Amino acid sequence: MYTQSLNGTPTDSDLSQDDREALVRFQARIDRDEKIEPNDWMPAAYRKTLVRQISQHAHSEVIGMQPEGAWLSRAPTLKRKGVLMAKIQDEAGHGLYLYSAAETLGVARSDLVDQLLSGKAKYSSIFNYPTLNWADLGAVGWLVDGAAIMNQIPLCRCSYGPYARAMIRVCKEESFHQRQGYELISDMANGTPEQHQMAQDALDRWWWPALMMFGPSDKDSAHSSKSMQWKIKRFTNDELRQKFIDATVPQGDRIGLKLPDPDLKWNASEGHYDYGEIDWEEFKRVLNGDGPCNVERMEIRTAAHENGAWVREAAAAHAEK
Repeated sequence: MYTQSLNGTPTDSDLSQDDREALVRFQARIDRDEKIEPNDWMPAAYRKTLVRQISQHAHSEVIGMQPEGAWLSRAPTLKRKGVLMAKIQDEAGHGLYLYSAAETLGVARSDLVDQLLSGKAKYSSIFNYPTLNWADLGAVGWLVDGAAIMNQIPLCRCSYGPYARAMIRVCKEESFHQRQGYELISDMANGTPEQHQMAQDALDRWWWPALMMFGPSDKDSAHSSKSMQWKIKRFTNDELRQKFIDATVPQGDRIGLKLPDPDLKWNASEGHYDYGEIDWEEFKRVLNGDGPCNVERMEIRTAAHENGAWVREAAAAHAEK
């Protein structure tokens, strides 16, 4: 999912007795798998956690249009151009759904956007890597959207109703994105020797950043336990990462591409693939602003926001009539 820096530490140590009783009733509803709705009572830390997660997810969808948008004018066929344009439009829609879900928690969308533009809010580190050639678009669809689906399907059962309902449509559209990416890279892997090498190079570049999308290792993500207790998250970072690897390795084998991990091997006793160590220093560096495209991504997003000021002003003027 696009929420890899979600590691805040909620606390209820200063709750009054009344609040503690409300917290017990709230947790009982969570345990019964009831949905929490915007007008229901909820702990402040639950609300804060959701705002941070949903807004970061929305920011990532919006920033995520850039690596693919750069290739709209260079798509090799009209069909590929149409498919890519549809995907980018979907991602814009996902951002809108998610900003709307966040607004049900009492925050203004303009404030969330300001946090992104000022650097106070983060988005997924994966979008700070460049798409160097057409094969990268296939790798992004196959790996990045594949990782997103693995993360987002459990969110359809998130305890917060508006977020869970928004994710149902998002996941359906992400499934299309993953399929088109896999088709694209499969065609290249089974094309000319030069195309096959382009596909392999793209896989080599995107494999490790895709694994980082699931967030830090569980041993370094000690505060996600509260999100699990509240059923915002249903699986740990490492559980989802393992599921993704187990699903993706056979897909690569099927199209003749080799995963760039010398330590990758099937563990028959455990029933999954063992894999090598992830470069967590790179993850932290890119997430904190020192990736290949961090500056470029924010410059483009800021310029788009400023150039769209007249649209927002016109909409506000129309609403006042």
